Amino acid sequence: MGANLEIGNFSLLLSTGLLFIAIFVDYKEKLDLGNDIFIAGVRAVVQLFAIGYVLKYIIQVDNFFITLAMVLFIVFNAGFNAHKRSEGISNSLFISLTAIGVGTAITLGVMLVSGAIIWVPSQIVPITGMIASNAMVAIGLTYRALNSKFTDQRQQVLEKLALGANEKQASMSIIRESVKTGMSPSIDRTKTVGLVSLPGMMSGLIFAGVDPTDAIRYQIVVMFMLIAVTSIASFIASYLAYREYYNDRNQLMI
Repeated sequence: MGANLEIGNFSLLLSTGLLFIAIFVDYKEKLDLGNDIFIAGVRAVVQLFAIGYVLKYIIQVDNFFITLAMVLFIVFNAGFNAHKRSEGISNSLFISLTAIGVGTAITLGVMLVSGAIIWVPSQIVPITGMIASNAMVAIGLTYRALNSKFTDQRQQVLEKLALGANEKQASMSIIRESVKTGMSPSIDRTKTVGLVSLPGMMSGLIFAGVDPTDAIRYQIVVMFMLIAVTSIASFIASYLAYREYYNDRNQLMI
């Protein structure tokens, strides 16, 4: 059996000192991130306590449609936050929701069909959260790469267009680099798992008393799941977003 892990209010209060360390570093180096760090900390506390009570209710009710509503809520919030990182790309909300929605649906579908998870809120909601959050980060990186490369490589794109290439052909190298950028964190994380980091899910299962071998099996499934969803989301976002850099006359708008 695993050890009884309990964090009291006093321990939680003392842990806020870690947040103030980050604020001190910000102040010392004049990074102008102090307000963001403090707001992020407060939001995290409020949001986690709120979602904790919501999850407790959802798990107790164990209703298919309520669970599905929670899945859609998570996907929408991930898409909306990815949209905010698009730095002005047109239709980025639709693109983000499509990429995260399709990636989440495919990944969850494969895991359900394979029997790795079953449709119960205690499994579906946390797994959806992991899938959508990683897709959100991947799409944010993809948008940043698209914006940066279309700006830096503007002249090359214009030259390809002048030589008769269509928008897709002129943008292909940028699309590929953007997909690669979105996928890179999940690939790097998978390469170093167990050597550099002990993943939260595996550690949590071991803390809960699950046999380490079973915990490792679950973590392997999760790592493969995250590579899949980041690749799907980055691919869809790149191929939908690159068209937004051209006008109706197929001219580059940067």
